[in-house]
Amino acid sequence: MAAEIHPRPQTRKPVLLSKIEGFQDVVNTAVIIPKEDGVISVSQDRTIRVWLKRDSGQYWPSVFHTMPVACSCMSFNPETRRISVGLENGTVSEFVLSEDYNQMIPARTYQAHQGGVTVVLFVLEMEWILSTGQDKSFTWHCSESGQQLGTYRTTAWVSGLQFDVETRHAFVGDHSGQVTILKLEQDNCSLVTTFKGHTGNVTALCWDPVQRVLFSGSSDHSIIMWDIGGRKGTAIELQGHNDKVQGLCYAPHTRQLISCGSDGGIVIWNMDVTRQETPEWLDSDSCQKCEQPFFWNFKQMWDSKKIGLRQHHCRKCGQAVCGKCSSKRSTIPLMGFEFEVRVCDSCHDSITDEERAPTATFHDSKHSITHMQYEPTRGWLLTSGTDKIIKLWDMTPVVS
Repeated sequence: MAAEIHPRPQTRKPVLLSKIEGFQDVVNTAVIIPKEDGVISVSQDRTIRVWLKRDSGQYWPSVFHTMPVACSCMSFNPETRRISVGLENGTVSEFVLSEDYNQMIPARTYQAHQGGVTVVLFVLEMEWILSTGQDKSFTWHCSESGQQLGTYRTTAWVSGLQFDVETRHAFVGDHSGQVTILKLEQDNCSLVTTFKGHTGNVTALCWDPVQRVLFSGSSDHSIIMWDIGGRKGTAIELQGHNDKVQGLCYAPHTRQLISCGSDGGIVIWNMDVTRQETPEWLDSDSCQKCEQPFFWNFKQMWDSKKIGLRQHHCRKCGQAVCGKCSSKRSTIPLMGFEFEVRVCDSCHDSITDEERAPTATFHDSKHSITHMQYEPTRGWLLTSGTDKIIKLWDMTPVVS
């Protein structure tokens, strides 16, 4: 339970403020209570806990509530102090926190899904409860009457959900790697479009309503920035994790994206640069540099009496090349490649040192992150990990 307090270091990196321990299982969702030294957590161990910081500097639970089944997700609205908790039996249970944060009053229960609830959102402006489930459905309920207003069948389990209040668009990311955009009305919805850019399931979504940009993170280790506004359809790829991306948040005042992953990495992306869209990979039966045949091109192999080569692609130009013509590696930060990737020899020679300058900073949380939440008022970041520990970070040294 001990809180680790450190003075702000001279180097620019996140400062670990506190650790919260004592869980019997993984914390599925946790949020910082704005304007309070407090945290709300829901866990696989069936508990909902409200943690308040004591004079000793430690966080201790002021509320310890046990649910009948595991708590899979949660949404907290600080204005109404309403906690909406998704459960593995398909229900969403609502509670209201007392003003002193020492009591949790049951408010309403929604029979939302036939399988476990994966994401829940409370939208105060609409008085809607949005939720997704393992039953491959997206539903929305009226939080005043408790009635279900509508539902939409998804192609796979949904693991990411965002909502734009102004346009009533819901962004739904699922296990097929697809992002679906729905236009919601009071009692129906319409399909706007779908995006498919990930090879793994979508694990996190983040929506910036000002720039009208959607960020999606995936188990394929990548992040894609979808420009929904001015340059419709533009997709910018960001590669900065070695494992599943588990959380995304955007700081609009500094135009920085924060991402966290199972690799324990906390990555700060500078989005205030002109980024380049990654090229489509070109198809070819032979290397587009030396014209040597690839191994499936039997005719050219026979005609030229040469053994076929394995096909690769240059990440900068997208051309199909052999290993000999793409023997070098380079970072291409403006294309989102912060790690070295395969490029053809001619592209490698054309990349300048300025173009190799990093546009992201990398920090180690020292635990495999399963969930994150950013509180922009104080610049605090919350991470929870497979080690059953919640960590609170001061991000102001790096998000500024």
